[in-house]
Amino acid sequence: MGGASVLLRTVLGESLREIRVAEGRTLREVSGAARVSLGYLSEVERGQKEASSELVQAICDALDVSLSQVLLMVSEKMEAAELVTRLPVVRSRAAAAA
Repeated sequence: MGGASVLLRTVLGESLREIRVAEGRTLREVSGAARVSLGYLSEVERGQKEASSELVQAICDALDVSLSQVLLMVSEKMEAAELVTRLPVVRSRAAAAA
């Protein structure tokens, strides 16, 4: 696997945030509906906290989106990140001669 390394929690949080913003919902609204603190939901969205499967389901329910839709979105983003290849470092002739 030569692509860039990404964390599942980062991509999951990013995806949940995109869905929430697309729905025009606030962190406060979703945290209340999911019965999770606003701060914790914010950390999940920023990829700073690893959410349990129960919490992810509660957030999906609050967003009125299926878990399978979110996981498909995450899977597609993970695949795209894995396909990114790093360009080789090309040294200048002067640096190579030194």
